[in-house]
Parts: sequence; C-alpha cells; structure tokens
Amino acid sequence: MKVWLRYAIRRVDCETCGVTTELVPWAAHATGFTTLFEEQVAYLAQRTDKTTVCSMMGIAWDTVGRIVGRVVARLGPADRLDGLRRIAVDELSYRRHHEYVTIVTDHDTGHVVWIGEGKSAEALDAFFDALGPERAAAIELVTIDMSAAYIEAVKRRIPKAKIVFDRFHVQRLVHDALDEVRRAQVRELAGTPEAKAIKGTRFSLQKNPWNMTRLDTEKVATVQQTNRPLYRAYLLKETLAAILDGRQVNVARSKLSEWLGWAARSKLAPFKKAAKTIRKYAEGILAYVATGLSNGRSEGMNGKVRTITRRSYGFHSASSLIGLIMLCCTGLVLTPLRRVPALAGR
Repeated sequence: MKVWLRYAIRRVDCETCGVTTELVPWAAHATGFTTLFEEQVAYLAQRTDKTTVCSMMGIAWDTVGRIVGRVVARLGPADRLDGLRRIAVDELSYRRHHEYVTIVTDHDTGHVVWIGEGKSAEALDAFFDALGPERAAAIELVTIDMSAAYIEAVKRRIPKAKIVFDRFHVQRLVHDALDEVRRAQVRELAGTPEAKAIKGTRFSLQKNPWNMTRLDTEKVATVQQTNRPLYRAYLLKETLAAILDGRQVNVARSKLSEWLGWAARSKLAPFKKAAKTIRKYAEGILAYVATGLSNGRSEGMNGKVRTITRRSYGFHSASSLIGLIMLCCTGLVLTPLRRVPALAGR
C-alpha cells in the first residue's frame, strides 16, 4: 500500500548550523526516507542479501548501503570502544588475492567493536589510535594468533596487557607436524607392507580420542605396532593437548618444559621446528591455561561474517563488508514492522 506524506520542509537559520532545512520527527536530516522505512530496510539487510532488499523495497543497491550506515550510527551505541578490558583480534579474508580486514571483538559482550582494512601492524595501530592512550591503557588482555604483526603492535601500544595465544593455532602447529611425519613415512616406506599399514590413517591420527570410532582406534593401534616414528608423533600431539587442557599454570609450565625437551629429542624434524615456535611463545600459551580464553569467540564471529559474504556473493570493497558487519555483528537488535503505520512510507 503506497502512502504519500506531503509536507513542505521549511528552511531555518540555525545558530549552530547556519541556514539549513528543519528537522522533522519522522525522518533523519538530508535523507529521502522516513526513519521507520530505513529501519525496515536495515532489518531485512540483517537477514538477507541486498538484491532481495532492493527488489522488496524498491530502492537501489547503493541506497541500501547508505541506509545501513545511517541506521547503525543512529541506533548503535554512542561509543563502542568505551569500557574495553578484554579483546580478541583476528583477521578475515574477504576476497581473493589476500585482501583482509582486521576484526576486534569484545570478550565480555561478544560483539564486534572495531573493523579496519588489512592485517598488518598498521591496521591494528589504527584501532589503538581510535581507542586513545587512556582507554588503551585499561585493556588487560588480548587474545591473538601468532601473527608477528599483531604481536608487535600489541607489545608496542599496550605493553602491560597480557597476551594470550589462541589454543587452536598452537595445536595446529603439532597437527601439521604430525601430518608431515605421516607423509614422510609414506614416501620412505613406499611399496612395503609397512606403508600399506599406515595408509588411510590421516584423519584417525588427527581426531580427538573421544571422537574416535572403533575403526579409528584400530588404525591407531596398527600404527603403534608397525611404525614407531609416526606413533611417537601421535603421542606428542596428544600430550600437548593434555597439557593445554590443564588449569594449573605451574603444573602446565613444568609439563610444557618436559614436552619441549621430548620434541627436541624426538628425531622428528617437523616437531623440532614446532617446538622452537612453541618455546618462543610459551608465556602466551601458558596464559591460555591461566585464563581459559581463546580466539574461539572471534573465530565464531568470523563464521557469521563468512555467511554474510556468501549471501552477498562477495564484496568488491572492504567498506561494504564493514558496513554489514557493523549492522549484523555489533549487537544491534532490529524488529520488523508488523503493522506498518502511515509514517513508514517513503
């Protein structure tokens, strides 16, 4: 149902703004749409792709983006960066050729608070610049992966904050090392019965014990009997996971030191390399044991962002992606207009 609202907007002489048009209660300044119409567009943009929004609401693609920006600015918090204490920092690839955005998430609220282009130290510096020195000094903890750029920026800008390295990335080091050992054994034993015995064991060796099927257990038992280097690599992987499962930092520190020595003496080159990296970042890894915090919240948010990217069929610019992330991932709650009043029209 079309609703035509006819009103002659008057020009006024404001002491602050100068000569401008008057502010009306049903629309924002300098926009051709009512407030309720814009909120309905933003609600639809939270839940479906822009093309559907355009066809339903009869507006252009670029108009949807501008409306989303106005709604986020109008209904979102005045300052998302206020009161930050514990944050998660992660990067997200939104397009081929390694185009990234850096996403900062608040651990306490679970909401995205800042997004910037790139994944360099300069990208994170832009966040700290927006935060300001006083609020930056109030940050107590940062969870990150082992990105050298992020580590450098955090240590330089908030040196007193505790750095916690994401458990997933730590365990990924040893999972990759285990797979390297498996592939090396397959090449070395090619054409022998021992090679046949370890064929098809890749996923069984990578699984957690509680996720193993009976067949997985039998495959691991076969590896134990036929290939000692590969089974040693499997034990190294499982032992590190058990250390990270602990909650007593002093015990974990002692066990991790023993594990590093075992990995260095294991005669397995991939694990020697992984051990060097883990030794370098040992304090941040042990901080995970003390706090129990990881980048899991941030990784979950990245999954939501990837859903937004897929339903939009990709983005040509970071600014378009950032606008939709701020609409969908910052805790902004919009409700549909169940009964559309007269002022909801254009």
